Amino acid sequence: MAQSTLLLLHINTSSSPSIFCHSQSPKLSPKFAKPLSVPRLLTARKQRFSSRMDHLHPPNALQGVVLEAIGLLQSPDPTWQSALLNNLLIFVLGSPILVSGLSFPGISAAFVLGTLTWRAFGPFGFLLVAAYFVIGTGVTKVKMAQKEAQGVAEKRKGRRGPGSVIGSSAAACVCAFMSIYGIGGVEVAQLWQLGFVASFCTKLNDTVSSEIGKAYGKTTYLVTTFKVVPRGTEGAVSIEGTLAGFLAAVVLASIGCLMGQINGAEALICVVASQIANFGESIIGAVFQDKEGYQWLNNDVVNVINISIGSILAVLMQQALLQNWQTS
Repeated sequence: MAQSTLLLLHINTSSSPSIFCHSQSPKLSPKFAKPLSVPRLLTARKQRFSSRMDHLHPPNALQGVVLEAIGLLQSPDPTWQSALLNNLLIFVLGSPILVSGLSFPGISAAFVLGTLTWRAFGPFGFLLVAAYFVIGTGVTKVKMAQKEAQGVAEKRKGRRGPGSVIGSSAAACVCAFMSIYGIGGVEVAQLWQLGFVASFCTKLNDTVSSEIGKAYGKTTYLVTTFKVVPRGTEGAVSIEGTLAGFLAAVVLASIGCLMGQINGAEALICVVASQIANFGESIIGAVFQDKEGYQWLNNDVVNVINISIGSILAVLMQQALLQNWQTS
């Protein structure tokens, strides 16, 4: 019995040396061969979870479009894509206000202006234009029935068409294009922004002075002769309208200043330039408009001349003040 037991032990040790011999280590399962570090373990679990979620809710193209749109809306630097998307969203939300102040072709022209403005000067530039539009539309509606009875109201209940939009924003569009493509370099970048703000201050001054003058002006005078003329006469001015237009320019220039578009001195320049430009427009209206040989000089053309004068004047005044300050 003892001999058989020894024999069995001899057979087992010779056939399974790995149990008693340390020269050969046992083979581990690949599952436990090399433990994962914590970051790698978390990444692996996240990948497994994402794989399961994709299986339950497979991603689609719509989700990608929505995420890309949100990214564009939150983009800190204006691009053509973000300008187009933000403008579209604002136009959809603000459509009741837009329809009250613009014809449908006018809305199309305003959409182009809004996109260009956002691309050039970002959301603050867009807000400046929006403020101009809201104030201008509001004063156009003042005493509309009275203006219509007197034959001095704007056509279509004050809903302006594409010609009016283009005529009111031509100088601003030029400044926006110059800013987008960096014409003149960084040295003149602020001048394009100043010209942009000044053009809308000039146009708002013109719109408010005209509409308030037609609604509340007690006496209107022809600017060239100071002869008393009926309300709505081309080239006519009133104290009430002139004061209201001046205050409107102050408000819009202040908005531009608060939003960082221009500084305090430039805001004052915009107001002064707008007042001079509107005086010049009244002279053009009194001397040339509705006269023989000047039938082409309609309100839209006069608007382009007016806002261009205001924009150019503001830039020249700023440069003159800057040069005077540097030499003193």
